[in-house]
Amino acid sequence: MGQEAFTYEIQVRWGDSDRLGHVNNTRFVEYMQEARIHFLTSELRANGERPGAMVVRKMDVEFLRPVTDDSGPLQIDVSVLHVGTSSYTIRHVVTNRDGVHCATGDALLVAFDVKTESSRPLSEAERRGLERYLTPATAG
Repeated sequence: MGQEAFTYEIQVRWGDSDRLGHVNNTRFVEYMQEARIHFLTSELRANGERPGAMVVRKMDVEFLRPVTDDSGPLQIDVSVLHVGTSSYTIRHVVTNRDGVHCATGDALLVAFDVKTESSRPLSEAERRGLERYLTPATAG
């Protein structure tokens, strides 16, 4: 079992909101992506490696509460639900500045070989970085 979630903080930008003053749903996915990339990059650097190519195969997002211009900074907690041979599942939990859980998103990623345009096995460094944050799958 891994450690607690990797935490990333992001500001709500002025242009993220729609005419109703709510952050557009597509921005939630961007926030999650930014947190995920920071997580993967920093964890692999900690293991002395650069992140290899990855592709998102599937992503599910549950929108629980609206985020507004005044909701930030947001906290994105990143944890790993599953690590396979060439794929893994990451959970992102979005919480506003008041500690309110606003969204949960699970992304299935696949390690990708850009030359063959097919999946590749995870490297040992990738696996070590991911397994440090492996947690049991629980309801969002």
